[in-house]
Amino acid sequence: QVQLVESGGGLVQVGGSLRLTCAASGSNLAHYAMGWYRQAPGKEREEVAIITSGSTTRYSDSVKDRFTISRDNAKNTINLQMNSLKPEDTGVYYCIADSYRNYDGHPDYWGQGTQVTVSS
Repeated sequence: QVQLVESGGGLVQVGGSLRLTCAASGSNLAHYAMGWYRQAPGKEREEVAIITSGSTTRYSDSVKDRFTISRDNAKNTINLQMNSLKPEDTGVYYCIADSYRNYDGHPDYWGQGTQVTVSS
């Protein structure tokens, strides 16, 4: 019923920036925790950033101080601003949503993913 669609991925050079957007439909997600995961080739998906319904945020140590997650409840969207990109940031980025507002570690909904490639 809830659908998440990511956009904004692409190819950038080391040190560049990208802004990812996730648009939700099917339900108002103002009371959901939301966030981003990523998956590099041959590796498991890993949590990148989470934002709760109260706008509390947390980040993976690998992206802290470089990435910023935000949400716009009026538009039912979340964003991930990625700066100072490194080759290690390459992967497919997935938007997630969880009905537990503080996030229980088990996303209820996943987007299809958007590719981010950072050239060396």
